[in-house]
Amino acid sequence: MTRQVFFYDQPERFVAGTVGQPGARAFYLQASARGRITSVLLEKNQVAALAERIEEVLDEALRRSGGDASIPATAPKDLLDTAPLDLPLEQEFRVGTMALAWDSVDACLVVEAQALVEDEEDAEGEEEALQDDENGPDMLRVRLTGAMARVFAKRALDLVAAGRKPCPFCNLPLDPEGHLCPRANGYRR
Repeated sequence: MTRQVFFYDQPERFVAGTVGQPGARAFYLQASARGRITSVLLEKNQVAALAERIEEVLDEALRRSGGDASIPATAPKDLLDTAPLDLPLEQEFRVGTMALAWDSVDACLVVEAQALVEDEEDAEGEEEALQDDENGPDMLRVRLTGAMARVFAKRALDLVAAGRKPCPFCNLPLDPEGHLCPRANGYRR
């Protein structure tokens, strides 16, 4: 089977979004450019981990450049995207593994999301597939400016937090593992 790579270099849009109500939401990554849309399904914790890791990679790239990299410290408000996912919403694959890298030559973040390998035979060949561009799991590869990456991370983190109930004291989203409220002197829920 030939690997399909959905490649977007500086897409018009790259967002995380959901379908459904909190508690029963499906999470998607969606890239679009020039009338082409690619949507991939992933887990809520994958969205959170991706957004947090993007922030870390951008902060490290900015630090290493001595502040010279074209990476804003926070998401530019004029670029924030709060629109729903584009339609039609057709899932290309379910995400298994993800990778990030800062390309210092082109000053962009590279995000890769690979399709989940479901059976043992495919899993054994996964390492081989990563080295062979022609075979292996499908992949979404997106190259983003520092500003686009910050905007993606902000929206994704807000999206994940939106499904959590707020603390009655500080109004911060409650963590599933518990919430140590800064305003209620150690109140733990």
